Amino acid sequence: MNFDEQPAGEKAPEELSHPVTRPRFQILDAGHAVPFSKGLLGQSLTATGLSPHGASEVALAVETELVMRGAQRVSVEELDRLVEQVLGRMEGVPWVERYHKWHQLALQDRPVIILIGGTTGVGKSTLATTLAHRLGIVRIIATDAIREVMRSFFSAALMPAIHYSSFDAGGSVRVPIGPSLDPNIVGFVEQVEAVNSGINAIVDRAIKEATGMVIEGVHMVPGFMASPSGEDALVLPMVVALRDEELHRSHFVIRDRETDGRRPFKRYLRNFDQIRKIQDFIIRRAEAEGTLIIENLNIDDTVGLVVDALYELISESAERDFEGHSGDRAQSAEAGGPPGSAGRAAPTDTREQADSPEGDVAE
Repeated sequence: MNFDEQPAGEKAPEELSHPVTRPRFQILDAGHAVPFSKGLLGQSLTATGLSPHGASEVALAVETELVMRGAQRVSVEELDRLVEQVLGRMEGVPWVERYHKWHQLALQDRPVIILIGGTTGVGKSTLATTLAHRLGIVRIIATDAIREVMRSFFSAALMPAIHYSSFDAGGSVRVPIGPSLDPNIVGFVEQVEAVNSGINAIVDRAIKEATGMVIEGVHMVPGFMASPSGEDALVLPMVVALRDEELHRSHFVIRDRETDGRRPFKRYLRNFDQIRKIQDFIIRRAEAEGTLIIENLNIDDTVGLVVDALYELISESAERDFEGHSGDRAQSAEAGGPPGSAGRAAPTDTREQADSPEGDVAE
C-alpha cells in the first residue's frame, strides 16, 4: 500500500469536519451571566439522594430541553422550574420536593453539619467521603487529625490520653480504678473528652462561617459533645455500627488490601476484642441519647438511609421555622408593625483532612 494514498472511504485531515459541539447556555442571576454546567447540575441533584447515574440522566435531559427550546440565556428561576419539571417527569414528585428543600436550604445561613461516630473499622471514613460528595460538601475532618494537632501542644505527661490509640487508652489511666471498670474504656472516655474540646471549636467556627462540614471519628460519642442549637446549624449526629463480628473483622482485611498494608492490620486484630467493647459503649451512649444508629452492611444503602434522615431533619426544621414565623407575624400584627426578615447567605466549603502520623494507628 502506498502511504501517500488515503484509504477508500476516509478523508484527508484537511477535509475532516469539525466536531459537533452543543451550544453553550448562560444562566442569568442578579444581572450576571454564568455558563450552564451539566456536571454541576448533576452534582446538585445527587444531594436529593439520586444515584450519580440518575442525577446525570436528569441533568442531560435538562440540557436537551434547553437545546430544543433554542434559548441561549435563561434565568435562575426559569432553570429551577425546568429542573423540577424534568425531575418530576423522570423520577417523581418526592424527588422534586427534595430538590426544592435542598435549594431553599442553600439560601439559608444554617450550614449542614454531619457528625459520624463509631468504633474503629466500621466504615466511617468511606461513608463520610461518599456523603460529602453526594451533598456537595468539601470539608471533611477526621477526629484523629484533631487529636494529632493536640498532641503537638500537649505532652504525654500533661495529657496522656491523647497519646494512645482509642483501643489501648487504658495505659493513660493514672488513678486506681475499681475492678468493675475497664481501664481501656476509662482511658477512652478521657481521650474523647479531650478531643471534643477541639471538635466543639471547629463546629463553632463552621457555624460562624456558615460552612457545611462532615466530621467523622471514634471520638464522636453521643452525650460528650455540645450540640449546636437548631437556629445556628442543621446538625445530623449518627453512629455507624457493625454488630456482626465476622463482618466487622472482614473490614480490616479489606482495609489492609486497599491500603497495601500501610495501616497496621495485625495490630487491629490483636486489639479486636477491645475495639468491639468500644463499639458496645458507643452504642449504649447512642441509645441513651436517642442518636441515630445505622448498620453499615452496604455502603450504598447506608448513604441512602443517611440522606433520608437528613431530609427528615430538614422537614422538621422547616416546620419549626414556619411555626416560629407564624408566631412572629402574629406578634407583629398586634404591635402594628411588619414582620421581620432574616438575612441569608450561601455556605462555602473548603476541604480539610489530615493523615495519621507515621507509626500511629488511625481510628
